[in-house]
Amino acid sequence: MLYGAIILMGLFVVCLLARQYMLKKEIKRIAGQLRKVNERVTEKKVDIRFFNNDVEILAKEINQQIDRTKQANADKRKTENELKQAVSYISHDIRTPMTTISGYLQFLESEQLSAEERKEYIETLKKGVKRLKVLLEDFFELSVIEQADYPIKLERVKLNPLLTEVLVGFYEEFSKRKIEPKMERTGEEVMVMADPSAITRVLENLVINAIRHSSGEVAVQLEQTPSSVRLTVSNSVDGLSEADLAHLFDRFYKADQTRTGKGTGLGLPIAKSLMEKMNGSLTAELVGKQLLMTCEWERLN
Repeated sequence: MLYGAIILMGLFVVCLLARQYMLKKEIKRIAGQLRKVNERVTEKKVDIRFFNNDVEILAKEINQQIDRTKQANADKRKTENELKQAVSYISHDIRTPMTTISGYLQFLESEQLSAEERKEYIETLKKGVKRLKVLLEDFFELSVIEQADYPIKLERVKLNPLLTEVLVGFYEEFSKRKIEPKMERTGEEVMVMADPSAITRVLENLVINAIRHSSGEVAVQLEQTPSSVRLTVSNSVDGLSEADLAHLFDRFYKADQTRTGKGTGLGLPIAKSLMEKMNGSLTAELVGKQLLMTCEWERLN
């Protein structure tokens, strides 16, 4: 009886030591796999050979961290690429008016210019300086908006009169392009939680974008669903593709890079950032030859 107990105790100790050995070996093996991941030798997730509840939990947590690191690296590469592209775009946009300004300054140095020519060149210079000013102001505004502490004061805002006010403000622009905007809205009062100044900026950016790039039509629709409020600004477009659609909210992106003088390419990113600050969303959709820009908020009770 005593010998049996001793044998059982011995077997228990052997099993315990064997388990401890296997755990130690497995931990070393996991550490080796993790080292290769950290040294960028591989991006493979860790696997286990000794199945134990605690070891499995450890491997699961490590693999989740590997996934997060992969995503962070992917986001970093995307941000770096977007930054390079943004620098390329802003360099292009700055270079054009700067070249114009430089050239006309040289012309103005000539003593053979007539008063009429000098006046014409000065007007061209003013336009170039104005474009540079708008570009730099938009770039600064976007960088400020994207800061975490950008001040947003949410309050109940009536969309109906605000939308009318914005459209009336662009009367001259519509007239120049010979566009008569179509407006479709509900007869009931539409309220959203928003910052009055920010929402006005969003609407202005969407309307001016529609006017500048419309091939003939601009329409505005305001509607309420049981759960949300949607404001859609649409315009007819020629030559816009689904590939362009995916980049419309990228900084400085223009579907046609040969079009100069049609904005900075920052209006839509600014509008999207402001909508997100106000807990709303701004999306783009291409339906046939119609580009639909839709702002959406949760409906107030």
